[in-house]
Amino acid sequence: MNADDKSNPIRNVSDTALWVAVYRAIESERPDAIFNDPYARRLAGQRGESIVKNMPHGKQMAWAMIIRTAVMDEMIMRCINEGAVTVLNLAAGLDTRAYRLNLPAHIRWFHVDFAPMIEFMQLQMKQETARCIIEYLAADLREADQRDAVFERASEYGPVLVITEGLLVYLQPEHVANLAIALKKTAQAKWWITDLASPLLIKRIAKSWQKKLEQGNSPFLFTPEQSTAFFNPYGWHEADFRSTWNESLRLNRPMRLAWFWKWMIKLQSKTQQEAGKRMSGIVQLNAN
Repeated sequence: MNADDKSNPIRNVSDTALWVAVYRAIESERPDAIFNDPYARRLAGQRGESIVKNMPHGKQMAWAMIIRTAVMDEMIMRCINEGAVTVLNLAAGLDTRAYRLNLPAHIRWFHVDFAPMIEFMQLQMKQETARCIIEYLAADLREADQRDAVFERASEYGPVLVITEGLLVYLQPEHVANLAIALKKTAQAKWWITDLASPLLIKRIAKSWQKKLEQGNSPFLFTPEQSTAFFNPYGWHEADFRSTWNESLRLNRPMRLAWFWKWMIKLQSKTQQEAGKRMSGIVQLNAN
């Protein structure tokens, strides 16, 4: 595909890493940036720029990914302060937290993704110095043997924090269930930070993005009706839920026409307001 192909800018799920890196770059270049990723623009490259340019409302949706990044940064540092020693970053894509966060040097950070993404990331970051001990691991997490080998390795180094940023939404519910079981049993993880979408969110964005994501083999699949309660049978419970909407107001990165939505929310019932807050969020799950 040509880098400027407007028919469908997303080729596969790995392209979403380029897409999100552009948003991190946009935020990092603001004078009042709420985080700084000095590598994002280079990692995103021309392809990332093309994706944002050609996705419907591409730039307008930056706020949600910026909020996700900032809140996850906060949660990660909190878990490390609580005793996490090992970070298992699954489907890590172009994430640069091991290089940009103020991490203790003893933290062991596993950056896990498909082999082509790992090769690209290592090539791009070979001249950079990580803040902690970083290991790049190529694995297809859909394959139980590869997944469990990674999880067993992570479990050897101490209390494990898992990150699945931008991953679960692309998995079937049964695959998420299997992942949850393996993270508790095999990785022996204590903390799990993830983003979570609801059916209401998918309904809202279906007209803009879902068709192109499906054409690019990256449809949104995991949007549990029961929210974080989905994870309860597999040994996990909600420790913290940050509404993307609420956090956007706290961090002063509101969506376009936020004033209108604030007004509309005031007209809703309390049940509708609560559903809206949990339409999209960043979650910390703790093992039971």
